[in-house]
Amino acid sequence: MTTALPAQPAPLDPLLFDPLRRLRLVGGPTHVTDGHASPPLVGYLVLVPEGTDPAELFAKDGPRPEIRPVATPAASPVHRSPDGVVRIDPARRVAEVDGRELDLTYLEFQLLAHLVLRPQQVHTRDRLVAAVWGYDHVGDGRTVDVHIARLRRKLGAAHRDRIVTVRRVGYKYVPALAEDADSAPRG
Repeated sequence: MTTALPAQPAPLDPLLFDPLRRLRLVGGPTHVTDGHASPPLVGYLVLVPEGTDPAELFAKDGPRPEIRPVATPAASPVHRSPDGVVRIDPARRVAEVDGRELDLTYLEFQLLAHLVLRPQQVHTRDRLVAAVWGYDHVGDGRTVDVHIARLRRKLGAAHRDRIVTVRRVGYKYVPALAEDADSAPRG
């Protein structure tokens, strides 16, 4: 009988955890019991850069050491539809239409962002399911149809026609053309 040895975990990337090596634990909760049950205490875990005196951080008077946050990756850029009507902010997970914030579910946001970022491109229902729901989703194209209907309602009467049905294929986002506004009847 042969027994397989467990796989060794991959070594951690030291660059990802480098800032954490320079931090140290300053204090934590203390829980003293005198034989009686006491309510749970709320503790604070304070991490400060190595070489920093914690007393300086909490001193009422005097200069405080500068503590800068660890650099984070740049925020995702805000995307606008070519006509400027729809604004997608992936970092805040917010979509706006004509400056009005839409109340979207997670999947509705993903679906709208996918369509708006690829204007005039026809997306099959299967492709939308794979891109938005993931390849492991169990369902059919009707799921996409239901979410598109909800999304159109939330876009409102003025912009619901931006998501166009391509019969027997799928959907596409069609931005408003500049001529559309100029050719509107005046009166």
